[in-house]
Amino acid sequence: MIENEIRELLQTLNQQTRRKYAEEFRDIDLHVGQEYALCILWEKDGITQTELRKQMRCEASTLSNMLSKLEQNGVVNRKQSEHDARSTNVFLTQKGKDLKKPVSQIWKTQQAKLLQGILPEELLLMRRILKQMIDNISDKK
Repeated sequence: MIENEIRELLQTLNQQTRRKYAEEFRDIDLHVGQEYALCILWEKDGITQTELRKQMRCEASTLSNMLSKLEQNGVVNRKQSEHDARSTNVFLTQKGKDLKKPVSQIWKTQQAKLLQGILPEELLLMRRILKQMIDNISDKK
C-alpha cells in the first residue's frame, strides 16, 4: 500500500537526516535539538524559559534538561527574571552566539545534500505537500 511506503520513506528520511545532523553537531559539541533552542535565542536572546518551551513545542522537563547541558557547556546562562521571581530568562553566552555561524553552515550544507537533483518546480510541490501534511496532523484542528 502506498500510504505505508510513504510513512516508511518519511521515517527513513527522518532517521537518516537526524543521524547526519548528529554527526555534524557532535563536532561543535551540540546534540540534535539544542540548535533549535539556540536558533530561537539568536532571534530573541533573554526570553523566558516558558516562552522558549512554547516556541519549541516541548515538555518543560525536556527543555530544562537541555538547558542544563547547554549551561554546563557554557553556551547559555539562566537568570531569575527581575520582573517576575517565578520566571527564568535564558541568555546566550558569547560561546552560544559564536555557534550561529557553524550551525547555519551545517544546516546549509545538509539541506543542499538533501535537495540535490530536485527541480525548482518539484521543490514548490514538495513544500506544498509537506505543509498540507503538517496541517493534516496538526492539533490545531
